[in-house]
This record gives sequence, C-alpha cells and structure tokens, in this order.
Amino acid sequence: MRIKEGNKEKDIIEAAIKVFAEKGYFKSKISKIADVAGVATGSVYVYFENKEDILLKIFEQLWGNIYQKAQVIKNNNISPMEKLESLIDMAFDTFMENTALAIVYINEQSNLIQYSRQKFTANYDKFLDLCEDIIRDGINKGVMAENIDVQIFRNYFLGGFRNLLHHWAHDSQNFSLDRIRENVKLLTRHGIQR
Repeated sequence: MRIKEGNKEKDIIEAAIKVFAEKGYFKSKISKIADVAGVATGSVYVYFENKEDILLKIFEQLWGNIYQKAQVIKNNNISPMEKLESLIDMAFDTFMENTALAIVYINEQSNLIQYSRQKFTANYDKFLDLCEDIIRDGINKGVMAENIDVQIFRNYFLGGFRNLLHHWAHDSQNFSLDRIRENVKLLTRHGIQR
C-alpha cells in the first residue's frame, strides 16, 4: 500500500497564493502553480476544477479561519470597543503572518466578489455581520455614537483596511503594519466612541 506523502491540496493552495501574489490571478497558470507545489499539473485537477476554484478555496479558508476567531472574540466578556479592537488585531495578525495572502486579498477579492458573488464564501458575510453586531451592541450600551450607520462604517472600514494593507504589502519600509494597526485602532476608537 502506498503511503500518501504530505497534503497535496494544501501544497497546491499555498503554491497558488504565492503564484497569484507574484503574477496576479489572470496571468497565473495552473502549470506554474503545480510546479511551485511540486506536483504534476494533472494532480491540480484532482483537487480543483479550475483556477477560479482554487481562488475560491483560498478565500473560503481565509474567511472561515477569520470568522472562527471572530466568534471567540465576540463571545468574550469584554466591552464592545475591546471586541472591535481585538478584531482589528486579529485581522492584522492574519495578514502579517502571510504577506502573499495579503496581496492576494488586496488584488483579487473585489473581482471575485463582483464576478462570482454567488460562489463567494458565506463566512465573509458572516464575519461582517458579526462586526456589525458588535457595533450595534456598543451603540445599545451607549459606548459608541448612536448616529453611526453600521453599513457605512462597515464599508468605510473595509475600504480603508484594504487600502492600508495595499500600501504595506507594496512598501513595508514606509508603512509599518504595527504603526498602521495602532493608528486604525486609534481612529476607530475616537471616531465611533461616544
């Protein structure tokens, strides 16, 4: 009996993240992903239907992991503002651990949502809904300004976060992620705190 070595699906996903970050999704080839993963090109098709399927899996895993961590934060017995700051820390930590994943998020998520919304991971929306719940809880408890429109804040925050990650990923010497993180927390706290 042949023993399976490693985890080909995981290796393909990790290779795809590197290739997509370096070349961009549209210029990337399955053969290059296979080469970086150290597998035969045909092996990629055993696990994935096509390149889009790989990209969807990357985001499914990304937002699944983030959502699981966010649920733990939401259930902590801390103030809504502390929960929000913990979510900010968790998001920054996720991308600090993997710069290539940050670049894929920056460059590819908007297009994927626009063109494959029905296939995009439900965990992304669940995470955003959870964030809105925390803000609503803060408003109800009187610790966050009652005139905040959570939909506007959600989109404002996501756009700002993505733009800041973009600057960090492409110019990390001038944009320290720790400095960005602290400023985002400062702006968030003083922008919505009552």
